[in-house]
Amino acid sequence: MALPPQLKPIQHHIRTAQEHEKRDPVVAYYCRLFAVQSGMKLDSKSPECRKFLVRLMDQLEAMKKEMSDNDSITQDVVGNAHIENYALKLFMYADNEDRAGHFHKNMIKSFFTASLLLDVLSVFGELSEENVQQRKYARWKATYIHQCLKNGETPQSGPMALEQLDEAGEDDEPGFSRGGSFSGPPLDPNPAPIGFNPAPDSSNINSIHVQPGAHAPANTPADLHPPPEAAKPVPTPRTATNLAPSSPDPQPGGFQLTPEDFTQAQKYCKYAGSALQYEDVNTAVQNLQKALRLLTTGRE
Repeated sequence: MALPPQLKPIQHHIRTAQEHEKRDPVVAYYCRLFAVQSGMKLDSKSPECRKFLVRLMDQLEAMKKEMSDNDSITQDVVGNAHIENYALKLFMYADNEDRAGHFHKNMIKSFFTASLLLDVLSVFGELSEENVQQRKYARWKATYIHQCLKNGETPQSGPMALEQLDEAGEDDEPGFSRGGSFSGPPLDPNPAPIGFNPAPDSSNINSIHVQPGAHAPANTPADLHPPPEAAKPVPTPRTATNLAPSSPDPQPGGFQLTPEDFTQAQKYCKYAGSALQYEDVNTAVQNLQKALRLLTTGRE
């Protein structure tokens, strides 16, 4: 079914969902959820838009049933960590390539996809200022490098000045229309513009470990933190209140864990599980250690 013109701003989020259908169904699910929520705001009354959005909703419902045992789907806090982790992996891959002066289609696509997934984080609540800056930087870099290569110019590698980013403006960046869609050729059947091949090469992405401040652009965006720590405020998982005991027993050390302590320990464990999906051992170990310390000392 063709995308109605009124819903053009969500075309790349839908494309990203299609690209990740088998690679990462969780990413596909939340991209579609974002597309539905955004599409309803754009146009939910015209017959063609209603028909398109209903079809998306049917896909979402089918995916939700299929992944009913996946914590990333059933618990917001885990889903939030999953999407942010994936987005920052893409960001770090593209940023490393940019700083090394390696300008190619996959790094452009990775910057752009990272910006789209940072959009998607809004399904869990308002974006943090850090995420907003990361999204703006990734989107600007994708556009800037794309235009340079298109014009036969050599892009300037590395971070840009904060003043330049502020002047660019998220809705006024070259190559992007209001709402964040790229003003290149249509998705299908025409070829995608340079730098926007069907999907970024993920062969090197899973080996990247996101450390605080590692390769983060100077000035903007702010220093990157491991995804589980960066999601602030962190949504409360819907099942957390059912898992925490109502009257915790005093611990051997004389302290008493509160329901909030148990909830926080659960979060650390789930963050660790999310990190292990990307073979990020360092982040998994750090979060498991935090959970153990909290449960054994009553302090973070």
